[in-house]
Amino acid sequence: MPSLTPSIAAELRSIVGTAGFLDDPADLAGYLTEWRGLYQGVTPFVLLPSSTRQVAAILRLCSTHRIGVVPQGGNTGLVGGAIPHSTPEHPQVLVSARRLSAIRSVDADNFTITAESGCVLAGVQAAAAAAGRLFPLSLAAEGSCQLGGNISTNAGGTAVLHFGTMRELVLGLEVVLADGRVLDILRSLRKDNTGYDLKQLFIGAEGTLGFITAATCKLFPQPRRIVTAWVAVPSPGAAIKVHAAARAELGDDLTAFEFANQLTLDLVLKHIPGSRSPLDRGSPWHVLMEVSTPRDDPGLDEEVQAFLARMQESGVVSDGVIASSGAQREALWRLRHSMSEAQKKEGASIKHDVSVPVASMDRFLDLATAAAGDLLPGVRVVAFGHLGDGNAHFNLTQPAGADRAEFLGRWEEISRQVHELAVGLGGSFSAEHGIGTLKVGELAHWRGGVPLEVMHAVKKALDPLNIMNPGKLFPADY
Repeated sequence: MPSLTPSIAAELRSIVGTAGFLDDPADLAGYLTEWRGLYQGVTPFVLLPSSTRQVAAILRLCSTHRIGVVPQGGNTGLVGGAIPHSTPEHPQVLVSARRLSAIRSVDADNFTITAESGCVLAGVQAAAAAAGRLFPLSLAAEGSCQLGGNISTNAGGTAVLHFGTMRELVLGLEVVLADGRVLDILRSLRKDNTGYDLKQLFIGAEGTLGFITAATCKLFPQPRRIVTAWVAVPSPGAAIKVHAAARAELGDDLTAFEFANQLTLDLVLKHIPGSRSPLDRGSPWHVLMEVSTPRDDPGLDEEVQAFLARMQESGVVSDGVIASSGAQREALWRLRHSMSEAQKKEGASIKHDVSVPVASMDRFLDLATAAAGDLLPGVRVVAFGHLGDGNAHFNLTQPAGADRAEFLGRWEEISRQVHELAVGLGGSFSAEHGIGTLKVGELAHWRGGVPLEVMHAVKKALDPLNIMNPGKLFPADY
């Protein structure tokens, strides 16, 4: 049976030094609480390595003694994927990437950046911008989430429509395997047809196959002209029509297409200081769309205005506003990025991160709203997300006056119904937040059989002792 003895703890401490070892409960607290408060972790200490060499030494030692390793980035995940559950029988140490924070290189001519996994996303964006380039991944948590976590969860964010998820943005990785070997596939090539694309095994693996220490990612030209509009629409079906028309008429200049219902906006206005409604009156549904180009195209504003005018004439748009300054653009995006935080302040919520084909989004929202109302009379539907890539955050806020614990106790029952609807429409029960601890049962239910058998085979090949993030994606004793 594995045992985390004082001598092993001392060896681990010697690897990272005093600055890389935390065992005071007050210091550990921020690493052990999941953002939504669903999970409270347990670990004897946190390790903060500052180099790939230190990560390799940690994993070699933990592999030798069969001690679980839980990788953690910025701890902004929503499914408990970075929370340790250590017990005396199955000890787990949390290994934070926080001190792996170097931007190793920016190659403006090759449009690439190489950064360590603990780099905060906003810092990666800033390093790219300083070189006149764009790193397009953008999330509400970009001021605190880290690159390694973004890669491990295959983050998407608001620009997937144009730039894709992290699977499309990563060119190469440096990964420490479970036994401490370093897999160096840190390439900056667009073409490298030499067998299996090994980096893809670790993107979206949630730390279950190895510890990502660095990545080389794609960069893009900085946009020189950006047009951002907030648009009122009567229904999700109308939003789908606007999206299809925008893709057809504005082409690849359409870089974001977000949506939200009125209740979601109301909660932002209620709970987020400084928020203001973009329009004079409410609307059942809202769209935030952005069009951008690296060309200095002064006609883009007029082109978008003319497009929205045509949409209004056709009846699929009822109102709208175009940001006339950078400050107004930031204010519109602040409304979008504040939606999760606002719902959190309103009370308990049961959340679903699902995807369906874009054309099926209105059908999904109708069916899921009806099902939720039948199961939980009085429940409030907070729906928003990335319509351009078919990703909906279909969230349920507890009915007014409802008991919080009783409401949350219905999570599994409600989620199975919502997930069944999404999968039945050709979608997925997990679009961008991952599996973590929260959806282990759902993965087995919806991706069982051969797909799950193949995942198990990959896990056993790369981590035969099951020390990497045990209990995530699969049951701890799978």
